[in-house]
Amino acid sequence: MSNPHTKLRRQQQLGAHAHRMRLAPSEPERLLWQALRCSQLGVRFRRQVVVQGFIVDFLAPAKRLVVEVDGAHHMRQRGADKRRDRALAAAGLSVLRVPVQLIRHSVPLALRLVAQALAG
Repeated sequence: MSNPHTKLRRQQQLGAHAHRMRLAPSEPERLLWQALRCSQLGVRFRRQVVVQGFIVDFLAPAKRLVVEVDGAHHMRQRGADKRRDRALAAAGLSVLRVPVQLIRHSVPLALRLVAQALAG
């Protein structure tokens, strides 16, 4: 059994890291956030949120949808991302991965993917 103090410390560390990430988003994260914020798709999103011991890029709690911006970092850690997606799915969350290149090329197209995931 895990030590509850260790779990609490880990949660606090993740929360602090998520806060730092909100202060310094990547360019694709910033672009997508500008399009998702203020319920522009009819659903409230939160960004850089700790869920199930992971920091997710965007979360629509009412729809139980996680939106991840996938860049070069994710290409190097596909196995870890698959395990993470399975853990989030086990918690009842759907994960949509949006490629950085798509966001840079066409935010409206990226938003269309998010809207489809919200509808489905």
